[in-house]
Amino acid sequence: MVRRYLVTGREGQVVRSLLDRGSSHAQIEVMALGRPVLDLSRIASIEAAILHSRPDLIISAAAYTAVDQAETNQAIAFTINATAIGEIGRIAKTLGIPVVHLSTDYVFDGDKASAYNERDTVNPLSVYGRSKLEGEHLLIASGADYAILRTAWVYSPFGKNFLRTMLRLAETHTDLNVVADQIGNPTSALDIAEAVFQVAENLLTSYDPYLRGVFHMTSTGDASWAEFATEIFAASGMRNGPTAKVHMITTVEYPTPAKRPKNSRLDCRKLSAEHGVSLRDWQSATSEVVRRLTLA
Repeated sequence: MVRRYLVTGREGQVVRSLLDRGSSHAQIEVMALGRPVLDLSRIASIEAAILHSRPDLIISAAAYTAVDQAETNQAIAFTINATAIGEIGRIAKTLGIPVVHLSTDYVFDGDKASAYNERDTVNPLSVYGRSKLEGEHLLIASGADYAILRTAWVYSPFGKNFLRTMLRLAETHTDLNVVADQIGNPTSALDIAEAVFQVAENLLTSYDPYLRGVFHMTSTGDASWAEFATEIFAASGMRNGPTAKVHMITTVEYPTPAKRPKNSRLDCRKLSAEHGVSLRDWQSATSEVVRRLTLA
């Protein structure tokens, strides 16, 4: 039986990765719906789009991800990242179908010395983080059957992301300054897609309550942004792609409108224990994405 997954959004890197990976799963039909048919900034558009699609499950992947711009565009950030997610939950509950919702490490303040688990206190530092946390709360309050997957430092062969930015800058710069005092888990959207499919299948085939709730989902291993950049250039250099020398700087030396958590590491043991899902190490995933881009 072919399962029909409705994915919110059309151009985002996670959405494009879901479409990319979904093409190799014969039992899955991935339908990506974005503006103008399904526009999360227009709440009234959501119900008709979902009802018309008749999905077996909703993958809530679209979000307002412009972290710095959200500081001055709070209303639209909360509409897309919070209000719309509550509406998706309401509709999913009415239809009796599950929701897999992607959230973020930015719900934490980064003050913890070790990796964050799902029981740790949330305290977002930015409008983006607060809007994503409110989306989690509204989805839970909707009463829908859900799994919330918090991920971090997402990159892919598609769209705008740190990895692609580093390779683009290296085409014209021999030296790059990169922040070294923020630590997290670089995570490939291609791996996120495969993990989402497994979680979705688990929700559709089991009523186990332990499969529901909030989970952390990132690649194995951690790095600073500078270490991530160094690995990107090492992988690119092996394929005669662009490279640059990385100079480590501090967050203070690279100010941004939105404050970032210094520690974004997520503990993913719960996802492994309950869903049997573990993402590979970030270095291998980085190599795959660089390979795809250098072959393009």
